[in-house]
Amino acid sequence: MGTHSAQGATAERIEHVLVAPLAELGLDVEAVELTPAGKRRVLRIAVDTDGGLTLDDVAAATKVIDRVLEDDGPDGAADALGELPYTLEVTSRGVDRPLTLPRHWRRNEGRLVKAVLGGDETLTGRIGASDDEGVLLDVDGAERRIAYADVRKALVQIEFNRKDRTKDKDAD
Repeated sequence: MGTHSAQGATAERIEHVLVAPLAELGLDVEAVELTPAGKRRVLRIAVDTDGGLTLDDVAAATKVIDRVLEDDGPDGAADALGELPYTLEVTSRGVDRPLTLPRHWRRNEGRLVKAVLGGDETLTGRIGASDDEGVLLDVDGAERRIAYADVRKALVQIEFNRKDRTKDKDAD
């Protein structure tokens, strides 16, 4: 891979060494961000899993990540971080991240999503069954099949006081 000094390359290298050990725990690496914070850096790693992340998952992930990042063997990640101290934060994927992979859609089944399609068409609907190519959206009671290839951006909508799945009060 060669050595790069750029932040992006470092985050990519860290992600690269973490994918396999976290997959053994049934966790996916969703994002790796390395942010300068004074004399330290914050290493934020977002993980996710089917059925949603638990505190036990976060604890297990943190242990594995610590172990991998302290490894200064030939394939270890210690050199990717260099000498500067860092603070590790392990988080869930977060609802503010766009749905970009089939697993994101699958994990959010039943939730309301706003999707911008090609041609600037915007749909708001509830996520139904999904597969590797696309998803069924319930848009105002009508099922619509959307291919991921047609989605320019999709975000889960925060719903407060959602009592049932029939009709949204604030759908426009």
